[in-house]
Amino acid sequence: MSHSKQQFVTEQALLLFDKVVGYRKHLHMHPELSYEEHNTMEYISEQLTKIGIPHETKIADTGIVAIIRGAHHTEDQACIGLRADIDALPILEMNDVPYASKNKGVMHACGHDVHTSVLLGAAEILFQMKDELEDPVKLIFQPGEEKNPGGASLMIKAGCLKNPEVKEMYALHVFPDLPVGQVGTKEGLYMASCDEVYIDIIGKSGHGATPHETIDSILVGAEIITSLQQIVSRKCDPKIPCVLNFGHFEGLGTTNVVPEKVHIKGTFRTMNEEWRAAALKQIVKQTELIAEAHGAKAMVEISKGYPFLENDVELTRKFVSKANAWLGEENVHDLPIRLTAEDFSFYAQEIPTCFFRIGVRNEEKGIVHGVHNARFDIDHEALKIGMQMMVMACL
Repeated sequence: MSHSKQQFVTEQALLLFDKVVGYRKHLHMHPELSYEEHNTMEYISEQLTKIGIPHETKIADTGIVAIIRGAHHTEDQACIGLRADIDALPILEMNDVPYASKNKGVMHACGHDVHTSVLLGAAEILFQMKDELEDPVKLIFQPGEEKNPGGASLMIKAGCLKNPEVKEMYALHVFPDLPVGQVGTKEGLYMASCDEVYIDIIGKSGHGATPHETIDSILVGAEIITSLQQIVSRKCDPKIPCVLNFGHFEGLGTTNVVPEKVHIKGTFRTMNEEWRAAALKQIVKQTELIAEAHGAKAMVEISKGYPFLENDVELTRKFVSKANAWLGEENVHDLPIRLTAEDFSFYAQEIPTCFFRIGVRNEEKGIVHGVHNARFDIDHEALKIGMQMMVMACL
């Protein structure tokens, strides 16, 4: 990459900085939940129109696909894809800032407002450079990353990777573990698949003083939770990362009432599709058999979530090499695997992808909270780095 191009991109990111901060503040103040992002879609469309980038709205209902082509590109020429997710979370914001959420109980606590703002800024820079780009660039603003079945799967079904074909794809994510100015990624396996487990246990209610006349749904539920942990500890190959965790146990009895029903909710995550399928079957079978042994009935529902995320090795190495030259090797990190999930993995199942992280932390400003936290925020300087990295990926 020529020094003059890098200099141009860096200068443009600086010139557009205030505008992109404005995008972020507006989006942060007006968050919308997964698959309800109608106003967000309209706002993104307005900005693309102002820049002059042709685009289509209402893809998978609330998504947008835009294309940046130079004079020398043909309409069917394969392109590079850049993706941003646009949905927010059902969290009550606790930040005391002028741009705090105005939609009570809804918050951009995962940084999707940042991702969207960065992509709009990067789009404007790329649009100015369109006649110098080797490949056209497709911008994908995607709904529903936070909720099954994952907006990425719906965008793919709606044809976002076709007409023209997307040959490789990039996305970024805010990363509060890294200070602002730094980035990180990992080649190969990076993030886990994610399935939701819902268990209903039906026993027989009764008086706590006469347990022999009841079928204790709470006792059955406790045994199921304890027993299912052995699926991970005794059935899973220790070389395969795997987590089974239950975060909800509801049995509405009282001190002397055994409830009839118990509701349990949990998550299962791993990085191997064969083991994933086998483990989910085992969870259902073991739960039903334990309940039956106690004379209770168990109903298990598995909400199939996202597959594991695997970054293309060659594409990621290329990205890291460019980032090293751009930011300095000391600011580019090789990240460890993590068992959080991302629906960008659906794209990774179809084409070569690189999913990377940008640091947003600034301890001096008190910006230290993790994602999905009611006090999550970013150092806005991260927007400059995000724009530069997204443009760089296309050069």
